[in-house]
Amino acid sequence: MGPSYQSSLQWENISKHWVTEDVSAELADFKSGRPNHKIAIWNPEANGIRYLKTLVYNLASGLGPAEWEKLRRIRNREVGDPFTVTYDGESVCLDYLQAVLELGFVEKGLDLAGAAVLEIGAGYGRTCHTLLSNHDLASYHIVDLPNTLGLCRSYLRAVLDEERFDRITFVTVDEVEDALGARRFDLAVNINSFTEMPPGTVRDYLALIDRRCDAFYVKNPVGKYMDKSLDGHTQGDEVVRMAMETGPLRKVVDINDSRAVEAAVPDFIEAYRPGGAWTCAADGWPVPWTYFWQALYRRSPAANGSAPAAGR
Repeated sequence: MGPSYQSSLQWENISKHWVTEDVSAELADFKSGRPNHKIAIWNPEANGIRYLKTLVYNLASGLGPAEWEKLRRIRNREVGDPFTVTYDGESVCLDYLQAVLELGFVEKGLDLAGAAVLEIGAGYGRTCHTLLSNHDLASYHIVDLPNTLGLCRSYLRAVLDEERFDRITFVTVDEVEDALGARRFDLAVNINSFTEMPPGTVRDYLALIDRRCDAFYVKNPVGKYMDKSLDGHTQGDEVVRMAMETGPLRKVVDINDSRAVEAAVPDFIEAYRPGGAWTCAADGWPVPWTYFWQALYRRSPAANGSAPAAGR
């Protein structure tokens, strides 16, 4: 009996329903369609979690010893049942992987020992959790909308010990001036929320940072995008319209073109500078998102004076 080169039942089915005879006659878009989802890549619409975990796995493979130490100091990361991979025996999710990288960026330009931190728009609190787990901060103030602030408070109470949790002050957006009083901060933080605020609100927060803070870390998109292939605009045109009206940077950018993103960086640096007395001490692309940028600003010593932060 000679060699057998027959297809499997699985591939007979694929040939019947996906890679059909007429595919070779129409090459226009086959790589982004069903035939290629069986030949070369998994369908991203149906395999989003597979791609997310692959992304996390690959990013985890690039962490250095110092970054792994930071990650291991953050206890209770499994609260909330995140999508994780296990790399070298350690559970990793995308949120805390990003938080560790962000912290490393800040640490290169700022001593956080005993610092008083102000975060505007903290989400569920992963940045606060990361900083308090890695540094002996004097205080941590979080400003956010009431519902998000409630989630943040519940989450941080669940993941932090009592001593660290007691250093946090939760402030709703309608009580900012009264709650902060005359307090000054060593560092202000905003990650991916200024881009979702009315431009006037962003200007007011930057003015607040200018008056009260000595350093500012920001990580936000360099502009807007209209690539419908990313999400199909499934939430409707009205949601897209509302998104296009927020943030200080509303120019549409090809977020999948590195040169287009880099060309938008000067506007990013200027848009997020809190005031004339501030300089950008460092900036760079924060992996993995193609269209995000990060920057650390410092108030010039002449403008800062010698007064210590009130939180110390």
